[in-house]
Amino acid sequence: MPVYDYKCNEHGLFHELASMEQAAMPCACPSCGKLSARVIMIPPEVLAMSPARRQAMAKNENAVHQPIFSTVDYREDQAQRRAHAAAKKGCGCGDHTAHPDRSSLRQKAIYMADGSKVFPSQRPWMISH
Repeated sequence: MPVYDYKCNEHGLFHELASMEQAAMPCACPSCGKLSARVIMIPPEVLAMSPARRQAMAKNENAVHQPIFSTVDYREDQAQRRAHAAAKKGCGCGDHTAHPDRSSLRQKAIYMADGSKVFPSQRPWMISH
């Protein structure tokens, strides 16, 4: 049986074993017994990771299953892309980031089992869309 993460409004996060059939059902908090919703936790290092590093890791992961063969055409295409990136930063083509070393995800999000997001450490009066 897998271990799922749940979040009690009063006591915070806890982990419980549950069958896959019970994955979407709430679980009783071990401290107070209230039913608590399942949450999907994302490690903070993934949220704070710069987009350039995230893209490099995704490319590395894809390389296992989709290796890139160095051909003359591929090298020419890469040279053109590098020249474009160097000459036209902020040109609006969508291939560039203004600050590749900064993450656009500054806040820690907790994803609920139904797909909604909550930001427990941020402004509690704001509603996420």
